[in-house]
Amino acid sequence: MLLLPKRCLFCHGNIQPEIGWRAIFSEEKEQLLCVDCQGKLQKIGGERCRICSRELQLLDSNYRQEDLCHDCIRWEKDHEWKEVLDSNYSFFHYDDFFKELLAQYKFRGDYLLAKIFTASIQEYLQQNTPDFIVPVPLSDERLYERGFNQAEALINEAGYKVDTILSRIHAEKQSKKSRTERIHLPQVFRLNSNVEVMGKKVLIIDDIYTTGSTLRHAAKILKSEGAKTIQSLTLAR
Repeated sequence: MLLLPKRCLFCHGNIQPEIGWRAIFSEEKEQLLCVDCQGKLQKIGGERCRICSRELQLLDSNYRQEDLCHDCIRWEKDHEWKEVLDSNYSFFHYDDFFKELLAQYKFRGDYLLAKIFTASIQEYLQQNTPDFIVPVPLSDERLYERGFNQAEALINEAGYKVDTILSRIHAEKQSKKSRTERIHLPQVFRLNSNVEVMGKKVLIIDDIYTTGSTLRHAAKILKSEGAKTIQSLTLAR
């Protein structure tokens, strides 16, 4: 039987099977990206900002203070947002390659790309056990445009239960807004009825951490309802 070569989920080029002793004796993992595309995914490494996961070694000393970056220091100095989001963890740098990857997944509806991040999410959740795994919700308009909620897809593909305990009440896009405009938006989320988060550990899932405004708006609602800890997990920072 002729076996057709596997195709990279992103560029659709052929995936060359791994050969050698390492491939024989190591646990087999499904190859979803070609070597070139896999190599372009830049993991965040080294010392990170305690809150937002920014790689601190890339920052000038003027833009960090001990284990916090300048952005998080500003958030924590704001009484309204202080200690709302306990921490965010991101896997990759949001560079030109990741921007194109995310655009294909998020805006061009390539659902299968969610599978690329399954192993990373599973590894994270084996070490962290939240009571709720909550995708950032989309407005009805955005859900219709995209066909699926990209955060929900990440959770589903990783094999975990999606806890849809939040709803979006503000449909205006935030991607075109400045940091100040995002911070001062009216609350964009609400906690669904008959949901009890008092004393619970909540993990919010989203695709990207930019200013942190979206995640903090979601976290603020949950903290106000008594959640014990609010952490977020994002693909890129």
